[in-house]
Amino acid sequence: MSTVEGEGAAILAAAAPPKFRRRRMRAILLAVFTAQYTIVAILVSLSVAGILRYQVTPQIVERFEAIAAALKR
Repeated sequence: MSTVEGEGAAILAAAAPPKFRRRRMRAILLAVFTAQYTIVAILVSLSVAGILRYQVTPQIVERFEAIAAALKR
């Protein structure tokens, strides 16, 4: 009888770990990927805003000023 109990303990020891670890790992990975996505999105949006502010806007202003000057003549 004791050998059967010993085999049962060995089978239980070899069983898969509880599922709460998988859920916890998924939650952690989801949080990491969400944070990474958010950081990349912020950096891209700041880059686009900087490009628009310092490169595109002055060109547009120059064109409108040129059009206004041409219309005055």
